[in-house]
Amino acid sequence: MAVEEQSMTAVPAAEARGRHYKWIALSNTTLGILMVTINQSILLISLPALFRGINLNPLVPSNTSYFLWVFMGFLLVTAVLVVSLGRVGDIYGRVRMYNLGFAVFTLFSILLSVTFMSGVGGALWIIIMRVFQGLGGALLFANSTAILTDAFPVNERGKAMGINGIAAVSGSFLGLMLGGVLAPIEWRLVFLVSVPFGLFGTVWAYLMLRDNGVRIPAKIDWIGNTLFAVGLISVLTGIVYSLLPYGGHPDGWTNPYVLAAIFGGIAVLVLFTWVETKVAAPMFRLSLFKIRAFTAGNIAGLLGALGRGGIQFMLIIWLQGIWLPQHGKSFSETPLWAGISMVPLTVGFLIVGPLAGWMSDRYGARLFATTGLAVSAVSFLLLELLPINFSYAWFAALIFLFAVGMGLFFSPNQASVMNSLPPEQRGAGAGMLNTFQNSATVLSMGLFFTIVTLGLASRLPKALYSGLVKAGVAPGPAHIVASEPPIGSLFSAFLGYNPVKELLGPTGAFAHMSASQVTYITGRSFFPHLIEQPFAGGLHLAFTFAAGATVIAIIASAARGRRYVHGVVEAEAPADAVTGEMVSLPVDAELADEIPRVDQSGALDQSGALDESV
Repeated sequence: MAVEEQSMTAVPAAEARGRHYKWIALSNTTLGILMVTINQSILLISLPALFRGINLNPLVPSNTSYFLWVFMGFLLVTAVLVVSLGRVGDIYGRVRMYNLGFAVFTLFSILLSVTFMSGVGGALWIIIMRVFQGLGGALLFANSTAILTDAFPVNERGKAMGINGIAAVSGSFLGLMLGGVLAPIEWRLVFLVSVPFGLFGTVWAYLMLRDNGVRIPAKIDWIGNTLFAVGLISVLTGIVYSLLPYGGHPDGWTNPYVLAAIFGGIAVLVLFTWVETKVAAPMFRLSLFKIRAFTAGNIAGLLGALGRGGIQFMLIIWLQGIWLPQHGKSFSETPLWAGISMVPLTVGFLIVGPLAGWMSDRYGARLFATTGLAVSAVSFLLLELLPINFSYAWFAALIFLFAVGMGLFFSPNQASVMNSLPPEQRGAGAGMLNTFQNSATVLSMGLFFTIVTLGLASRLPKALYSGLVKAGVAPGPAHIVASEPPIGSLFSAFLGYNPVKELLGPTGAFAHMSASQVTYITGRSFFPHLIEQPFAGGLHLAFTFAAGATVIAIIASAARGRRYVHGVVEAEAPADAVTGEMVSLPVDAELADEIPRVDQSGALDQSGALDESV
């Protein structure tokens, strides 16, 4: 009798745990994604304090590569490894790989915060530790979306992706503000701030998360993984180094090493796609691209990221280099205030993201994702109409509108892609989605910097030379400064340095000028007034490019078809009474847990559902 009572009470307890597990999975993965995205952006604001802390001037030409790798290394690693690590999660367990990611991320956050070296050695230590921290972030990125898809039924995945997406976007802007607050106190705090959350998340994930997805034993595709990593690293590294001037040109697109890296990387990626069709257990099943919802969602995500990826950096440079100094902020204060000025972006996504996810659960992703991209494209075009010295109310309204558009797009698109995948391919599929978006973000930054730099190169030297001479600088030093590549001025503004002081100081021109002249040209408004018109031309080209990429993304999003869920087929006939195979399921049955397609023997159909839509 006692045993019977115990079993009766155990069943409701198990059911309760099952009902609540999806919220445990959502809260833990949201914490993980929030932690990673905070660390992606926290250095945008903290770099000046970090380089002062290790006694290295990032604007010295020989140190520029260290600046780029400290800044971009984390993003490169997360872009390259998420597909491979997602596939590893499919084979060995997504929760196991996710837990490992939490632990790795936390360990290297600690090692970053105890940096004891300075100069080049300190920079190399930070770069290496950031790369391994990025490995932990890639493990979290690669498996969190698949864990959520396993935990939530079809009719709630959009809502879950929306809440998780809030963490991703909010983390980006919380990182800006945390960097501005913590870095002036102690630069190591920007890494140490993640440690308590990482320790808590590691233990919590280990105790509470469980693998409930479909796992198919398979060998790791070492050849495919190697080719993919080499090809993508080569392409992205080439894009990063294209930002550096070469051979008298304002950028590095004529550098033979840059071109070799990019085109060589593309050739390796082409070889990767061929190899993946030949190996027995490929890293990524290219046949998944036969699923229209998967392909359209990935193309829309890639082009959307290509349009928006560099915008954040252009807006920060706009604020830090021009607008904030003209409105009373010193260059050293501009990083923090740039983060505060961008808050409407976070607010817009916070409001719209979960609502869009919930609505897409009920009505499908196509309408909301496509409308969101259209709103984003309109916001880019409206930003072109904004004067360089704008009224903040209009700026805030337009970036809020942009955030609303991305909120409408993000979670419906994520849910649409994940719903289309066979359960055993969710890790690799989520990794591919993240790789497309992260790689497009890096490419977008390279393209946006190139567009703006080319615009500056055609107009800034003349404006800078005449402005300096009129202010009392001798023609010789003024010519030297005006001949410097404009990327130096952008990096100075981005890092919160006074560009005129950094560029003119080494020439010795200040020694031949009166104190009032030096005060004037190193003041808050001199450089912004010189650069605002040359900068405006390049910025408008960047916004036009972003709008164009987003328009193509709109077409891809609209082409995704009606709502499609893997394993759910449209009602046409009753179930086969002989085999028991389900050959019909009303569309409304999407509101139940997904049902894997089975063959007559009851085995899971490994070919995946390749129908275009339901």
